[in-house]
This record gives sequence, C-alpha cells and structure tokens, in this order.
Amino acid sequence: MTASTTVVPRRRIGTHGPEASVLSLGSWHTYDRMDFRDAVDMVRHAVDLGINLFDVGVYGFPGHPPVFTDVLFSAIVRAAGIARDEYLLSAKLWLEPYPELSLRAQLDNALFRVGTDRADIVVLGDIRRGDLDLRRLAADLAELEADGVVGCWGVNNWSATAIRTIREHALAAGSPGPQMAQLKYSPCRRSIPDGAPFAAVFAEGVSMQASDVMEGGILAGKTAPSREIGRDPGGVRERIIEAAAGIAEVAADLGATPAQLCVAFTLTHPSVSTVLFGASRMEQLVGNVGALELVERAGAERLRSLLDPFWVDRDAVDPEGP
Repeated sequence: MTASTTVVPRRRIGTHGPEASVLSLGSWHTYDRMDFRDAVDMVRHAVDLGINLFDVGVYGFPGHPPVFTDVLFSAIVRAAGIARDEYLLSAKLWLEPYPELSLRAQLDNALFRVGTDRADIVVLGDIRRGDLDLRRLAADLAELEADGVVGCWGVNNWSATAIRTIREHALAAGSPGPQMAQLKYSPCRRSIPDGAPFAAVFAEGVSMQASDVMEGGILAGKTAPSREIGRDPGGVRERIIEAAAGIAEVAADLGATPAQLCVAFTLTHPSVSTVLFGASRMEQLVGNVGALELVERAGAERLRSLLDPFWVDRDAVDPEGP
C-alpha cells in the first residue's frame, strides 16, 4: 500500500485540554500482537502523519494472562526516536478498586510501566458500582492535576448525569473538570452521543473521544472476531453483524473501505475532538487516515444520511447513558 501523505489535523480536547490529533491510536492488546519492528515503523509513521495522541492503559487484571502492550509502547517510542514532547499520553484509571487502591497508586504504576513521569490525560473507567463517591474522586483528580502528573482528565462510558455531577464537584475543588467523554460511537451505536442528555454535556465544553468505532472489527469486515471486544449496550451486536454488509456496500459505492467509512462517520459529530482506533498493521493505519479525505470528498451531511438506515441502537438504549 502506498504511504499516505495526509497530515492529521488537531482539535482541542475540551476547554482546558491539549491540542490533540483528530485520530488517536489505542493499545488494547495491540503491540503485544505485533512484530516489534513493525510496531516501531507503524508508530513512527503515525507521528509523521501528525497523530500525537496515544491511549496506553494498563489492561491486565488479576486472574488473566499478563498484558505488556503498555510496556512495549515505552520501547516502541524509544526505538522510533520519538521524544516525549512529540506525543500525548492517555492513561486509564480504574474505579473498581478505588479508593482502597488510590488513583495516585494506579497512576504511579501506569507511568512506571510506560516509562514516563506524567499523563497528558487520564480516562476514568466505567462506573460499575453504586457507592462511588464522586466528590472524593473529583478532589483526588484535582490533586493530581495540581501536582502536574496529570494534564487533564476524562471518563469512559459514563452517564450524562454522572459527568455533570462530577464536573460540579471538580469545579468546587479548583479543577476545570472532565474535558473528554470517551463514548462508543459508530454508524450503528449513535443513541447516546447523538442524544439530548449528552448535547447538554457537550454544551458545557466537554468534548468526545469516539471509541469502538468498528465494533471490535465487525464493521471492518471481521464478523466473527476471534479476540475479546467491548460490552454490548442494548444487546444489539447481532444486529450490528447484520448491518455490516450494508455498510460495506455504502463504502464501496463511495470508493472507500468499511473501516474508512466508520471513522469518517464519527468525524462528522461536531463535538468529537478525536477518534480512537487500534491498528496492528501499517495498512490499517494508512487506511484509517484516509477517512479524512472521505469526509472532505463526500461531506458530513451526506455521510450521515447514507448511514442512517444502520442506526441499530435507536430506541434500544437510554440516551442518558449507563
């Protein structure tokens, strides 16, 4: 495949976050599935294209096989000759063990594994419990920001109400509050990001990072994925598998790949600051960057109209979110 010469533009994350590339690379079981030299070449090329945001979380859990994709990332950027000030690091912090395992302890471990002294953004994982103290959480995050180990923070798949609530606590604690909401967003999963509750969140200055844009590869043509993929809000995954063929036909009519079409669709949302995807081959990276040209060529309004028939979670989930 011919190397892309597209320069990936940047948008600000929230109102107080950094200027981030509109495309960002994630690392869920990614670099530990690649030949090391291939990973170095791919990440180097991503930076050369203008991609500067890398989601590098600690995804290993007790009882599961160890995961080293974040550790590998530290070696990848070193081998690629990428200086720390050339990229933004997004780290994950988990709420299941909090507060017994503090945010600071989690962050110290994450930064140790990835070989740096700060995270430009941290993303709080899903809320899976009813006793989470949002006031304390906001105060702890404000302390990390004040200490300079966290630039800003966001949340992953939270409800609109939870985001607005912690934002109030954060402002009271002297923090700008959440700058980014990481949400599942694709031609098939639209009800939450496109709904009224999150329109209010975005109006307060929180931006969106679109994630799961290809439903674990299903919308890119892998309708029987062999690896673990994310949760299935609304129980619509079978309908998404059925929709994949139609989305591929639309993509072909536009002279694009299904993956490019999915990425292009997410870029049409006015509150998207960056679109997160995983790539384990150079061809995937270059292909996904081609989505920028597709948006320009086809136009946002047309893309959204063509993909409207494949909105399968319409009325299947509460637009308020989890």
